[in-house]
Amino acid sequence: MRKLRVLVVDDSVVVRRMLARTLSTDPAIEVVATAPNGRIALSRIAQYAPDVVTLDVEMPEMNGLEMLAALRKTHPSLPVIMFSVFTESGSTATLSALAYAAVDYVTKPPSGTGTDVASKIIREDLVPKIKLHLPAADGAECAVPQPKMIPASYPDVSIRQQAEWLTRRVDVVVIAVSTGGPNALEELLPCFPADFPVPILIVQHMPPVFTKLLANRLAAKSRISITEASANSVLKPGHAWLAPGGSHMAVERINGEARIKISQSPPHNSCRPSADILFRSAADVFGSHVLAVVMTGMGQDGLRGCERIREVGGQILAQDQASSVVWGMPKFVAQAGLVDQILPLGQLGQEITRRVMGLRQAIAAFHMTKI
Repeated sequence: MRKLRVLVVDDSVVVRRMLARTLSTDPAIEVVATAPNGRIALSRIAQYAPDVVTLDVEMPEMNGLEMLAALRKTHPSLPVIMFSVFTESGSTATLSALAYAAVDYVTKPPSGTGTDVASKIIREDLVPKIKLHLPAADGAECAVPQPKMIPASYPDVSIRQQAEWLTRRVDVVVIAVSTGGPNALEELLPCFPADFPVPILIVQHMPPVFTKLLANRLAAKSRISITEASANSVLKPGHAWLAPGGSHMAVERINGEARIKISQSPPHNSCRPSADILFRSAADVFGSHVLAVVMTGMGQDGLRGCERIREVGGQILAQDQASSVVWGMPKFVAQAGLVDQILPLGQLGQEITRRVMGLRQAIAAFHMTKI
């Protein structure tokens, strides 16, 4: 199998050399060229035909955002991974880059970081995301068990069937998402109506600063309220909370109220926040009335949490392979036979709304016929 051809774009000579040297130590990667700004990078893409581009944001002549906008006109599917500084302004620019269809991001080591530490960060954080674009990465075809389906309509039913409906009632939606998540959430969350009757809790794998900016960005485009989660917040309908970067988010019941718990306990699945921690706590608090949604992302965070949700009788949806940037997290849940339905991103919002609101509407209509 041929090596992945990588183009490194950064205005710092030191960073370009460090990236090229570290990436080239992996036998699956070949750094075919480097560029100090977006304008030169575009010409080198035409010359070297890379498989993946690593891209800084702040550069002279043509910055990363300007380059991405131009690149998407000629190379709409070339994978671009942002490699940018960890500041509020840098995070804002990186989120904008993700909106331009950058597939992922890695935060640069802080200024002054030693060479050995910086190289370790590149090997552990950047290299795996580049190697996702090998032909046999998470996108490879695989067989999954046929999920069971829930009827799309609700005819007149018996009292026994009505009781079964009640056991499938959704009182909370929990979402796990990682690579490709910001764009996926921008498509999903605006689907929910302002009167969405249950709370939504989201784990998006991101470091601090990013999650607050992402929550604000999502809120501006959605009809429901969306904020970065804070400790002890009471869950309420029509509101979504994004787990703060670098912290776990869970649910606990205090004096009869479901509240958000934030903790700095060790990473789980190498993640903090971790979907497994959120999902298991939601299952413990809400039992069978949990609807879990596992979306695009690398790794298998969420799998163990979904096992717990299935044990208590909750429902699970997964994003399909074709619409996922990386079909890792949904794939593991699907292969385990845990999902009720596998759907493309464009249909997830409608199906979540149907499962949350449809049963309530059907039960209300059933009672009205008995009055």
